[in-house]
Amino acid sequence: MKSTIREQSLVGFAPGFLFGGRAGTFFFLILACLFLLASVIRPSLVGGLRIGVTDIVSPTIAAISRPFQNIAEGFSNVSGMAALRAENTQLKAENLRLREWYQTALMLQAENQSLQNLLNLKIETPNKYITARVISDFGNAYVKTVLVGAGKNEGIKKDHAVLASEGMVGRVIGVGNNSARVLLLTDLNSRVPVLVEGSSQKAIMAGTNDKMPVLKHMPADSGIVKDARIVTSGHGGKFPAGLPIGRVKQMDNGQMGVELYASMNKVTHVRIVDTDIDPNLVRGDF
Repeated sequence: MKSTIREQSLVGFAPGFLFGGRAGTFFFLILACLFLLASVIRPSLVGGLRIGVTDIVSPTIAAISRPFQNIAEGFSNVSGMAALRAENTQLKAENLRLREWYQTALMLQAENQSLQNLLNLKIETPNKYITARVISDFGNAYVKTVLVGAGKNEGIKKDHAVLASEGMVGRVIGVGNNSARVLLLTDLNSRVPVLVEGSSQKAIMAGTNDKMPVLKHMPADSGIVKDARIVTSGHGGKFPAGLPIGRVKQMDNGQMGVELYASMNKVTHVRIVDTDIDPNLVRGDF
């Protein structure tokens, strides 16, 4: 009986010794020092032990974290669906507006054709376009030019207008057999005759080596309003009329600037306007 009581007291003493009181703290401190000493003497032993523990514990960690990952993915899917629904609603509204503009354009086209027939107006030959890739950017603080991968072999000539998908970006100033140099509209040496739509006011758009060119040679009472559309006027014979350029913006210094439609920083391909008339395209009914 006494032996049984002594065994039970020893069994109870072991957990108390290991996990309770100062004795337990002293024990774990010695154990930690032994592990630290072993890591200094044989790092591979502790490294292998760490890897082994990680291999054992990793399935448990993965199992515990999986529900949280599923919850996060669920929230992500829900927010993604909400964004898709909002985008779908916006696209439907834009599609409806585009249909209205399409019907308006068809009406204007029919009216324009009727007036042309009535006036026996001679229609200009449509322009041809040469597509080229931007292969280098030579722009710096003083010169704003780019190099495109097309030249004389493709029919490009000096002073041809250069467009991006959004609008005009510059003109050709140098042509090789397989490449051409383009002076951007923002360059200080750039000068383009333009027309302000809505007011029929003509002006010269001059580059400033900044992102926004300015309008020059305009009368004080021109009546130009903000966000008026700027297009090429066709004066001088270098550029065809009607090429889109940008919109009028009031600058801090009081001048009228032009916010360009196209940003050259994002342009990878351009279209070069070939204004030369091809005899094969000229028809007798023009």
